[in-house]
Amino acid sequence: MTSYVVVLIALCCCVTPARSDGSDHKYKAGDQVTMYANKVGPFHNPSETYRFFDLPFCAPAHVTEKKEALGEVLNGDRLVSAPYKLDFMYDKDSEIVCKKKLSKEEVSQFRSAVAKDYYFQMYYDDLPIWGFLGKVDKEGKTDPSKYKYYLFKHLHFEIFYNNDRVVEINARTDPNALVDITEDKEVDVDFVYSVKWKESTTPFEKRMEKYSQSSSLPHHLEIHWFSIINSCVTVLLLTGFLATILMRVLKNDFVKYAHDEEAADDQEETGWKYIHGDVFRYPKYKSLLAAALGSGTQLFTMTIFIFILALVGVFYPYNRGALFTALVVIYALTSGIAGYTASAFYCQLEGTNWVRNLILTGALFCGPLFLTFCFLNSVAISYTATAALPFGTIVVIFLIWALVTSPLLVLGGIAGKNSKSEFQAPCRTTKYPREIPPSPWYRGTMPQMAMAGFLPFSAIYIELYYIFASVWGHRIYTIYSILFIVFIILLIVTAFITVALTYFQLAAEDHEWWWRAFLCGGSTGLFIYGYCLYYYYARSDMTGFMQTSFFFGYMACICYGFFLMLGSVGFRAALFFVRHIYRSIKCE
Repeated sequence: MTSYVVVLIALCCCVTPARSDGSDHKYKAGDQVTMYANKVGPFHNPSETYRFFDLPFCAPAHVTEKKEALGEVLNGDRLVSAPYKLDFMYDKDSEIVCKKKLSKEEVSQFRSAVAKDYYFQMYYDDLPIWGFLGKVDKEGKTDPSKYKYYLFKHLHFEIFYNNDRVVEINARTDPNALVDITEDKEVDVDFVYSVKWKESTTPFEKRMEKYSQSSSLPHHLEIHWFSIINSCVTVLLLTGFLATILMRVLKNDFVKYAHDEEAADDQEETGWKYIHGDVFRYPKYKSLLAAALGSGTQLFTMTIFIFILALVGVFYPYNRGALFTALVVIYALTSGIAGYTASAFYCQLEGTNWVRNLILTGALFCGPLFLTFCFLNSVAISYTATAALPFGTIVVIFLIWALVTSPLLVLGGIAGKNSKSEFQAPCRTTKYPREIPPSPWYRGTMPQMAMAGFLPFSAIYIELYYIFASVWGHRIYTIYSILFIVFIILLIVTAFITVALTYFQLAAEDHEWWWRAFLCGGSTGLFIYGYCLYYYYARSDMTGFMQTSFFFGYMACICYGFFLMLGSVGFRAALFFVRHIYRSIKCE
């Protein structure tokens, strides 16, 4: 028990790293404020980042690494002390960092970085700084072999302070201080920097607001609200159509069935009432369905908790690693929900091997995620990229899985097994199943999934671009309230379209609705993965094997998670609907 407490306390400390408005950021004139160099990498490949000193920059005499939380390591941050000395309120003019003679190999290394549009990222008093390493002169040249490559050697820092605190920092390069690195020959370089301090009236508590302003610009907000309106119209049309059609059809069905019962007992039944003795017949692969339902319910719960944290302001811009840490911790703590849901539902369906069902539940999402991680981490190691997790971090994640996730999953499974709840079926199931009549091709599983996934996807696709641009680009997403509204709309549309398709399936006297409802509900995840293909090739400039494998690998896991989550939502809605309509008629 002690190990649980220690792990959870450590994790909770990681979830909420010290905010940038803490009291430990007060300085006096001349105080040393450490600057940390983080990483470098191609601007268009967000996953492909490397340690700052993998390039032959001027390194300080003693490079010290900053201790980082779990989420920061997962985010690829590797902060080390930078060679720049930016003392509080102390201006500098053309201070030499170092004089360096670049070898042919180092010149080639820098030229390759400049050609790939490398940027660098640093942190000063928890404020991020970006800049590019150099530039390519293409003016008037069509032949790439005649391009000129230049390295920036002078970096100018402009720092704003309010009384005893740093509130803003900008870095820019001197366009006139260039080093020609076009040819593979030794070059003497004097790396220089200058510092200018300026007073500001910006309150320290609001110094991070400028990083979220880009996503809150009026024209961006208009697009977001257009997305909301588009989604709401979709929901209103869909719900209005379904409510009108289903209520009228069901009312006619109820009247017809009531009349038939009064008129003649031997009259042949048709439609969905005809299969009342088969509609609650337990599905094939019920252990897999219960595991999928448990995993989807866990992911749904985790998503709700993430939204709560986002709405209360935990994920403010450049709270490094907070989202990744929250995902790991909340997923671990909600594994009991997966165990309970899967085991309880499996036992309701008269399943006997609940231990195997519990193992399947634990592996259904984590298994593919683990295999994907192993492959992508191997790719990152081969590239020596910061996306490669250190062995210590992998051990920590394994301990979280072994000491928190697995025990909670087992405890939840035991509680679900002992819940003694029975499956609520309004109709008695017959001994032998009826034969399902042949149906046209468009009533098949795949066409129904395509129809079910398209409408929910159409309600969210506008917002998807901004999410992708944030996760796989350099935009900052902060409008979580709008995202939450879109998420609620997504759930409503998924539930309604699944209910409608379930009714049409039952009306066609097809009683095998269980898996169809889950697959139709989750089919939006397949559409999102289809959007991944479009985004990668049409909306982004990502290139290279590493970036491609990371993008499609991790997006496959995310879309699979959406499939499980929305499949659970669709199945629950369909189950509620089926129980409701069969409870409303008299079944012998």
